[in-house]
Amino acid sequence: MTRDDDLGEPVSLPEKPHRIVSLVPSITEALATDVPERLVGATDWCTHPADLSVTRVRGTKNPDLAAIRRLEPDLVVANKEENRALDVRRLRDAGVPVWVTDIETVPQALDSLDRLYEVALRLERPDWLAAARARWDIPLPPPRGRVVVPIWRDPWMVVGPRTYTGDLLRRLGWLPVHDEGEDRYPAVELAAIDRPDIDLVLLPDEPYVFHESDGPEAFTQVPTRLVSGRLLTWYGPAMVEAFDLLSS
Repeated sequence: MTRDDDLGEPVSLPEKPHRIVSLVPSITEALATDVPERLVGATDWCTHPADLSVTRVRGTKNPDLAAIRRLEPDLVVANKEENRALDVRRLRDAGVPVWVTDIETVPQALDSLDRLYEVALRLERPDWLAAARARWDIPLPPPRGRVVVPIWRDPWMVVGPRTYTGDLLRRLGWLPVHDEGEDRYPAVELAAIDRPDIDLVLLPDEPYVFHESDGPEAFTQVPTRLVSGRLLTWYGPAMVEAFDLLSS
């Protein structure tokens, strides 16, 4: 059967995929949770679950396309932001079906994952996805304050507009400071994020690994909090944990 992915591209799908390669760490976690026997390949960045034992196909931005083809997948799952359109096109030109997700908000994540499971995987909605929808399908809470989320230092880079992370924070009551402009992950000076009109700086452990001695010491005017990057950026089973741990 042929169905359109999130980008409206037709994908020739098997009746039920049995050999899946995931190029999206958060979706890898979902597949490893629900259909581990069907997952045959994943990227080096697919770190959850910790005991995942599948063939690694390099990174999200530089996947080993030959290795993917050798796995003979009947479906590859990709994402518009995390994976390059060039790699998707090359896999499709080689006859490999690729389902591309497009996720920039929490509602988009819930709907995209529903479509992935129902249309591409031919599976019922998993319990974690039902739980995530129940938690996140609520009215926006009152504002808690202004927040910045750095993703890199030297140079400092932060979460900007039109990102899943920014939308998630808004749904927790936080107002992302750098929520306008064209650049989704702008480079900024430290003085632009260490200032008294900002209420909190969240320092994740990915992609830059902020930790107790690398990150908090740079800020003298704003409270900082170390946080799992998985909770801020991974859509999938992590969405349940993100609500439970970050909403308090």
